[in-house]
Amino acid sequence: MLLGVIADDFTGASDIANTLAKGLPDQGGLVVAQFLGVPKGDTPTEIEAGVVSLKTRSIPAAEAIAQSLEALEWLRAQGCRQIVFKYCSTFDSTPDGNVGPVGEALATALGVHGVIACPAFPTLGRTVHQGHLFVHDRLLSESGMQNHPLTPMTDPDIRRWLARQTMNSVGLVTSQTVRKGADAVRQALAQAAERGETLVIADAATDEDLLTLGEACAYARLVTGGSGIALGLPSNFIASGVAKGTKVDFAGVSGPGAILAGSCSGATRQQIAIHSASHPAFAIDVDAVMAGRIGTAELISFIEANRSKAPLVYSSDDPAGVVAAQQKYGREAVARRLDTLFAETAQAAISGGVRRLVVAGGETSGAVAQVLDLGVLRIGPEIDPGVPILMNAEGTVALALKSGNFGSGDFFAKALNKLGGA
Repeated sequence: MLLGVIADDFTGASDIANTLAKGLPDQGGLVVAQFLGVPKGDTPTEIEAGVVSLKTRSIPAAEAIAQSLEALEWLRAQGCRQIVFKYCSTFDSTPDGNVGPVGEALATALGVHGVIACPAFPTLGRTVHQGHLFVHDRLLSESGMQNHPLTPMTDPDIRRWLARQTMNSVGLVTSQTVRKGADAVRQALAQAAERGETLVIADAATDEDLLTLGEACAYARLVTGGSGIALGLPSNFIASGVAKGTKVDFAGVSGPGAILAGSCSGATRQQIAIHSASHPAFAIDVDAVMAGRIGTAELISFIEANRSKAPLVYSSDDPAGVVAAQQKYGREAVARRLDTLFAETAQAAISGGVRRLVVAGGETSGAVAQVLDLGVLRIGPEIDPGVPILMNAEGTVALALKSGNFGSGDFFAKALNKLGGA
């Protein structure tokens, strides 16, 4: 492999795998595989980029570091020349974890400083200016992310946020430097390294900015950021002749489909409202789940009764409802029980013949992907920006793992259609 990615959740892993597989329109991308956890054996020889999907975003920092270093060791054993640490484009991380500690640990293991940290994803409105993260025209702390049930983002100054998590100083490459080109960015990163700054926030407001950052990182051993930071990375390998550039191909998977939604983001709640207006939907009652009155059997019964009608099962709620449940039962208890319920439901659904599965929410997708254990996942075409089709090696199961804030209003129906090859 040429490039290895360590992703802190499963939807984010799919997101960056999609970016690397697409590449640029006139070049194509890399041959990409996504792995659910650190593989036990070697990767297939034709794979040029491997994305290791971890579930480390919300666990204790020490555990996140240990898992990430294990992934790094495996990727280096596969011959990777460059490592990318991928986190969310909304920088989901509390002040005491995990982006900074994992980024520094990887940098230490690789012996590097002056490492780019850029969560920008302009296609979805995530931009960075003077070290502040915006979602469309709102500061991150006013975008709805301040209400995230696990990683509330209350400070848009991600340099300051990252400094709370790290041992070393955090640098900044401003937009003025980025607009001067790749050489100027490389020089700024080198100067940051001389000052002892391990991680360096980089401004980016457009895809052109990301391409400049990608060119500047052509020989960087470590890059960190959202999926946007990978936009220009395939070009570096193609230009050097070690990769030829490929186009994504997918014929579709036939069979019943279902949708599981655990995200409480505004985008997912809108998608639920649109889909449930014309398709059967089962709203999970958290009180009933915690009391043991609703479990896998009830959800599978609903899916089976509606298996030809794109059934939707969801636990999503507005911020007030989420807070009320967390106060009543405990944040971790609610999250753990719902993740387990969705994972067991997904496993039973696939065992029962479901072949197309759409999952909304990073934590929910992580729980589902871990229990399904589908092995090497190949990357298919993009459904919506940041969300590709994933297919197991046998071609018998197709997945869409969607971050909560991603996707158009009609995403659920559209995703099931595209998983079927439409």
